[in-house]
Amino acid sequence: MLFITASRRRRLRNQPFPPSWERILEQEVPLYDSLSITDREELKAHIQVFLAEKQFEGAGGIVITDGIRVKIAAQACLLLLHRETDYYPGLSSIVVYPDEYLAPFEELDEAGVVTSGTDRRSGESWEQGTLVLSWADMQMAGVDGEGAYNVVLHEFAHQLDAEDGITDGTPFFPRRAARKHWQRTLEVEYERFKEEVAQGKIPVLDPYGAESPAEFFAVATEAFFENPGELKEHYLALYEELSRYYRQDPAAWPATISNGGTS
Repeated sequence: MLFITASRRRRLRNQPFPPSWERILEQEVPLYDSLSITDREELKAHIQVFLAEKQFEGAGGIVITDGIRVKIAAQACLLLLHRETDYYPGLSSIVVYPDEYLAPFEELDEAGVVTSGTDRRSGESWEQGTLVLSWADMQMAGVDGEGAYNVVLHEFAHQLDAEDGITDGTPFFPRRAARKHWQRTLEVEYERFKEEVAQGKIPVLDPYGAESPAEFFAVATEAFFENPGELKEHYLALYEELSRYYRQDPAAWPATISNGGTS
């Protein structure tokens, strides 16, 4: 079975990339412009596999187009460059709403009291099966004034985090030493970040990352690709850990991305 899957994926990666998809990458995915030619080719190969294996569903009246599919796939696959990957094995479908959507929730406080209700969300990632995104929020990535915001990178970082069976801010590492080093760095940087948020400082990272280590990893992933220069300046140890994990160095990309600006 593994041989069949590997063979099928190899054929998909070697297929000609549709010119219409290439235009979508050039016009709708700002980060694509900053990649080297080699990385662009690797990304396009991953996109072929991703789109063949994942199901897309429209909700709230939105119609799924190639523009939506390719834009999501490109950013999801950006997180896979230079690494051995199984293409988000726990994920089978991606649901897209036209805008923020209402989702039910239940919270258990320290006293054991359960609170339930609904809240508005721009995206969510389930450990098995489904990832949900708001198309309107997807359009905000790379827009002036939105900083490091990127809901696609955020939710797919959660998918990577869950690959070892638990969403705790530590994705899967094949080597135990690398995992331990990651955890030590994450603990220190996370505590420093929470203190800055509590003190009312304006952090490089989205304050939502103070909710939990899992959210910290997700917002750090957003900043790593969308605002790498500032992340490296203010959280060098965190940046270096992310660079080792993703095997990329976005701070060295062209200035339109690496200084946190838009393209």
